[in-house]
Amino acid sequence: MQAAGRAAFLVTLTLAVSALAPPLAPGVLDSTPLADQAPPAVAPPPPVETPPPLTLEQLSEQVNPTVVTIAAEFGLYGVAGTGFVVDADGLVVTNFHVIEEATAVTAVHMGNGLIYDASVLGYDKTRDLAVLQLATASDLPVAAIGSSADLEVGADVTAIGNASGGGVLVPAPGKIVALDRPVIAQSSVDGSRNELVGMIQIDADVRAGDSGGPLVDAWGNVIGVDAAGLSDEARETQAPEAYAIPIDDAIAVVEQVRDGRSEGTVHVGPTPYLGIGVRDVSAFRTAGPSQGAAVASVQSDSPAQRTGLVRGDVIVSFDGRPVRTSDELSMEMIGRRPGDIIRLEWITEEGVRQQQSVTLELGAPTA
Repeated sequence: MQAAGRAAFLVTLTLAVSALAPPLAPGVLDSTPLADQAPPAVAPPPPVETPPPLTLEQLSEQVNPTVVTIAAEFGLYGVAGTGFVVDADGLVVTNFHVIEEATAVTAVHMGNGLIYDASVLGYDKTRDLAVLQLATASDLPVAAIGSSADLEVGADVTAIGNASGGGVLVPAPGKIVALDRPVIAQSSVDGSRNELVGMIQIDADVRAGDSGGPLVDAWGNVIGVDAAGLSDEARETQAPEAYAIPIDDAIAVVEQVRDGRSEGTVHVGPTPYLGIGVRDVSAFRTAGPSQGAAVASVQSDSPAQRTGLVRGDVIVSFDGRPVRTSDELSMEMIGRRPGDIIRLEWITEEGVRQQQSVTLELGAPTA
């Protein structure tokens, strides 16, 4: 009745104004330009008030139930890391280096305390990102995803993670120091190096075990993925320095994995295994071909070993496509699956060119 009464009042008012307007002579138009007619007054929209920043305790209460601690096993070793939930059915984002070469991955959900077996759905080594699926998970709280497009230097942020692998989430507050920074990250497990670009630099005290955890803004929105911090030795003498992957990059990888598209630098699905370690020719050999992927190691009982590849050989072709660098060989493997048959061409240290077909096997996540 209230809505109907208001509509009737508006109609009545409009008719009354029309009745009071001076009549026009037949065939005469109103010559008042529309542009000169005063527009109806429109009230300005109320200002949007930014909520006050959360306290450290409030941030933890909001973010922690969306976080998992991760344990990845490979051989006799293990790695502790962190991840956060981006889908209620158990889709988790973490760092690639946390699960690299892992033969088993488990995750403890910090909201419900349950332990989940985790499978690796896809990864991007160049951006140090991986997407996991928690088995049997459902109705999990999901992290509030922000944007990294409009970040500003000096903004307050907090890195949350499994600091030092203790199984307890520790918040590390700080500020954004710089944007779009390159950094060389070194693995604490095998010493390998990986150059990461476009990173968010922060002055938070990020530690080993925090890798893959959420970097959140002052209101608990995830704006980055913690990826690199100072070693324990460096932390004793240097001011805090850490780096995070922009969340927009991470979500792009998540969407590609969801779509099942192995392309670019993103691999989706089980990892194909050839069983070699390679280096650029220029860094490994002084004689022989000037381009190619030089074989630095061959795993025992691997597809590569069964083809006859040995240390010192240089792979120059992969399924008919030229291989000029070790990175190009890695890129060729991204779109492959276990069971694929490929044709390799290589040159031995004696200068003999050889070709052989090889069937890729199932391997641990690597690239």
